Amino acid sequence: MRNEMMYRPVVKPELVEFLRNEQKQLAGELGQIEKEANENEVPIIPHETVVFMQFLLGQIRPKQVLEIGTALGFSSSLMAQYVGEDGHVTTIDRFDVMIRKAKKTYERLGLEDKVTLLEGQAADILPELTGPYDFIFMDSAKSKYIEFLPECLRLLKKGGVLMVDDVFQGGTVLDPIEEIPRNRRTIHRKLKRFLDVINTHPDLTTSLVPLGDGIALITKEADEVVIEPVE
Repeated sequence: MRNEMMYRPVVKPELVEFLRNEQKQLAGELGQIEKEANENEVPIIPHETVVFMQFLLGQIRPKQVLEIGTALGFSSSLMAQYVGEDGHVTTIDRFDVMIRKAKKTYERLGLEDKVTLLEGQAADILPELTGPYDFIFMDSAKSKYIEFLPECLRLLKKGGVLMVDDVFQGGTVLDPIEEIPRNRRTIHRKLKRFLDVINTHPDLTTSLVPLGDGIALITKEADEVVIEPVE
C-alpha cells in the first residue's frame, strides 16, 4: 500500500521534514488515526497538506463537501470538522478494503451521520449527483483527473473550490515522455493534459501549491464551465 510518490518530495527534503514535523499536530482521536496510518505506511494526505487544508477550510467554511477517493476515511473525517452542524461530507470509493477501513474510521470518530460513503465507480456515481458543493477534494486515480474534471465542475458551485491532490507525480510530470517508464506514460500524459486545462481555461482560476506531491486549487468563475472531451 506504500505510495512511493509520497517519498519523492518536490521541494527540499529538509523543508518537507520541517513542514511535516514542526507544524501543529492533530489532537485527539483523529490525530491518533493519522499517526497510525503514517506508522503503517497507509497512504493518507501528508501532514503539511493536513495543516493547509485546515487553514483553507477554516476560511471557506463549506457546508456541502464532496470527496473522490475515500481511502482510509482520514481526509473526509478531517473535512467533516469544518462543515458545521448543518453541513455534510459525501465521499466516493470503489475498493472494498478501503470502504471497510473508512467505515471503521467514521465509527471510531462518531461521524456516521456526518459523512456519507458512496460505494462504486466515481465515473458512474458522479453523473447521478446534483450538488452544488462548496468544496470538492479529488484524490483518486491520477489518470482519471482529466476525465472527472467536467463532472466536478458541474457539481461545484460558482465561486467554489476544487482541491486536487498529487498532481506532480513526484516531480516527474515535467519530464519528457521518453524518460517516463512505459507503464506510467498514460498517467503522465493525462496529468499534463489536466494541468494544461486548469492552468489555461478562461473560466477557472488555478493555483498550484508544492505541498506533498503537489496540490491544485481551482475556483470556478462561471455558472457553467465547458471542458473539451479527452482525446
